[in-house]
Amino acid sequence: MRLSKYLLSVVLIFLAQSCEVTSQSNGTYQTLKSNIVLKQQQLREQYQGAAQSRKDSLLKAARTFLLQKITEDIFNEWYNTPWDFNGTTQVPREGTIACGYFVTTVLRDAGFNIPRVKWAQLASEGVILKVCSDIKRFRNVPVEDVEGYILSKEDGLYIIGLDCHVGFIMKKGKDVSFVHSNYYQRTVGVMKEPLKGRNPLNDSKYRVIGKILDDEMVRNWIGGVRVE
Repeated sequence: MRLSKYLLSVVLIFLAQSCEVTSQSNGTYQTLKSNIVLKQQQLREQYQGAAQSRKDSLLKAARTFLLQKITEDIFNEWYNTPWDFNGTTQVPREGTIACGYFVTTVLRDAGFNIPRVKWAQLASEGVILKVCSDIKRFRNVPVEDVEGYILSKEDGLYIIGLDCHVGFIMKKGKDVSFVHSNYYQRTVGVMKEPLKGRNPLNDSKYRVIGKILDDEMVRNWIGGVRVE
């Protein structure tokens, strides 16, 4: 009886600590999203009525801000959120998330006014066609060709659509990473890994890549423009 009571107390303490960690994580993520909204509002006020030269510099500042917030803050919050085909969670590491919902949730939480659910249910190429103008397609080529293409491009963030999967590619100098909700490692889910290896990007026969955060996309973000 004493042992049972002891084990029960240990379980209760563990559950309480887990709930506290989850609550703290949720609070951190909500704060992150709120800070993004505040910056977005500040840039919107500055952008309206500014001279064209000033608008160009504001677009550049907004792009730098978004790239940092997405790749360093939002991604870090979502890492280790498990994958599930029906996963639609909006809270990092609470529930599960499918690949399409991961991509659209990241964009929505970064402040883009988009239909999160509708876009998440599109074919993998669909979101890219919605937000990208610089698009490249690869069919039946080794992943080294894809990596070479990314290395030849400027630093930034890309969306990549595959046979039946979608995710992001981050490029900074010679550092190129695939960020996605990984159905190959379901319990890990959202993760960052090399392009080459045992993953859907390496194994896919079809790949379409689009660079995001061009001037039009950033301008829409500043203005809160709805993109359907």
